[in-house]
Amino acid sequence: MSTAHSTVLETEEHQALRAAVAALGRRYGRDYLAKVAGSGGHPDELWADAAKLGYLGVNLPEEYGGGGGGIAELSIVLEELGAAGCPLLMMVVSPAICGTVIARFGTEEQKRTWLPGLADGTRTMAFGITEPDAGSNSHRITTTARRDPDSGDWVLTGRKVFISGVDIADATLIVGRTSDARTGSLKPCLFIVPRDAPGFERRQIDMELQAAEKQFELVLDDVRLPADALVGDEDAGLLQLFAGLNPERIMTAAFALGMGRYALSRAVEYAKERSVWKAPIGAHQAIAHPLAQSHVEIELARLMMQKAARLYDEGDDVGAGEAANMAKLAAADACVKAVDQSVHTLGGNGLTKEFGLASMIVASRVARIAPVSREMILNYVSHQTLGLPKSY
Repeated sequence: MSTAHSTVLETEEHQALRAAVAALGRRYGRDYLAKVAGSGGHPDELWADAAKLGYLGVNLPEEYGGGGGGIAELSIVLEELGAAGCPLLMMVVSPAICGTVIARFGTEEQKRTWLPGLADGTRTMAFGITEPDAGSNSHRITTTARRDPDSGDWVLTGRKVFISGVDIADATLIVGRTSDARTGSLKPCLFIVPRDAPGFERRQIDMELQAAEKQFELVLDDVRLPADALVGDEDAGLLQLFAGLNPERIMTAAFALGMGRYALSRAVEYAKERSVWKAPIGAHQAIAHPLAQSHVEIELARLMMQKAARLYDEGDDVGAGEAANMAKLAAADACVKAVDQSVHTLGGNGLTKEFGLASMIVASRVARIAPVSREMILNYVSHQTLGLPKSY
């Protein structure tokens, strides 16, 4: 799909970035990612190449080895890799969530320790928020952090579930609550937990999803961390948490848009070439119109993603929160419909391994479910935007 039509909204630098990332994506493509996932490996070569070209850390501050850009640039990178069939899911987590939180709220030492590695791809960080009993309700997080009065260490106890890439991440940014949150006041805090910390255990969750990035359940059994494992200020927890969640939603939208574009382009190619009667099947409106509709929906969702990224990069966290949620919902819905229509366009071929679209039926659902369900987004819009009363 041509992206030349986005010239009005994007600077020449953004257009150049899109073209360059698209070229990198084409060198790897869906076959590369499918092979890596099938063998239980990780897309290390693509990750390293994207890092070397400065794409992974494009949103991180220049003084720590990043590109000095924002989520607008990082979302372009992920969308274009996705449109080429080889999205990097860990981009959503490592540079977008963890990199952003540390860049905005970390101590000088934390920035120096982590940001250069996150920017050049030599280090990755996972993000642990979801819990078995809390789901999308971050107010029910029960992972607690208590201070050891003698040593000043933090001691973390709790469980997390559906945490991506813990096996390859050098550390996981864990969302916990300082123990006085039990009194009823929400006080989330973020902690950097090294992969090999004693008491930090992981179990891989067997997923139907075919992806290079594995999902894990985590157990934190009295994990002892030094005082400087806490990111930022203990009292600024909620602000810090949402500083990570808005980029997560914007990047999930980029992930969904890329996937939708990839599926749609495969279907359009097929519809131009496949002839059952006299003309190619794409000449029939029953085939052409749903594909055209999908294209419209993808373009509309991208507009909202661009708005969300711009608001976020300009420092408008409240405005970005609304737009990021809307972008995530719109992009996920557009992606699911595009994948479904693409498989349908190919008929039986849409279910074959050769064409590689069937596995995307499961993958496209991820964008609807994670990192927050569409129902919770509609709750957010109901309450925050429309001012309707809460049901919970």
